[in-house]
Amino acid sequence: MKKAVVLVSGGMDSAVVLAMAREQGYVCHALSVRYGQRHTSELEAAARVASSVGAIEHKTVAVDLRSIGGSALTADIAVPESPQDGIPITYVPARNTIMLSIALGWAEVLGAQDLFCGVNSVDYSGYPDCRPAFIEAFEHLANLATRSGVEGRRLTVHAPLMTLGKAAIAREGARLGVDFSLTVSCYQADSQGRACRRCDACRLRAAGFDAADMPDPTRYVPLD
Repeated sequence: MKKAVVLVSGGMDSAVVLAMAREQGYVCHALSVRYGQRHTSELEAAARVASSVGAIEHKTVAVDLRSIGGSALTADIAVPESPQDGIPITYVPARNTIMLSIALGWAEVLGAQDLFCGVNSVDYSGYPDCRPAFIEAFEHLANLATRSGVEGRRLTVHAPLMTLGKAAIAREGARLGVDFSLTVSCYQADSQGRACRRCDACRLRAAGFDAADMPDPTRYVPLD
């Protein structure tokens, strides 16, 4: 059977991508990255998702992006609680490039030729590393810079959610039987994995379930 490395963050998008890869017949090796993010609740969620959706294994690799900072997710910068113009401060410099590079290395070790990630240019259009051009460029790099690519075992980077909004992602997850209650999307979830209700990730997620006419299974912190 075909092998794939699937980046699993613990959020709803990557959970759906993992389920999509499984539906397509891939033996899925789930990969999460502990990059110095504000909380570990999403990594705990990633482990739950990998097990629930049926990954053959789940690996977490540590990279210290907090040491360079530059983002509200990796430095002592407040997470914005209102929409931002331009590239938001929650953008983490080089994060997706680094994550895909680690996934690429593991794919070579496993003999996998397919990488899956949950990047999305509709809801995260402010992030330059969530655009089709980035995925195309990384796939080109992967086939130039690896033994697999040079020897003719072409590598493909799949981003099946690229043109979908949150409502469509929620519906696709429902079709695939994804348990969204296992996931954590909030930028500043508490130690129990409960969402703040106020950050961009929370607003987009809630709006997606509402637009899809689906109940929101998110665990939120109690209202004041």
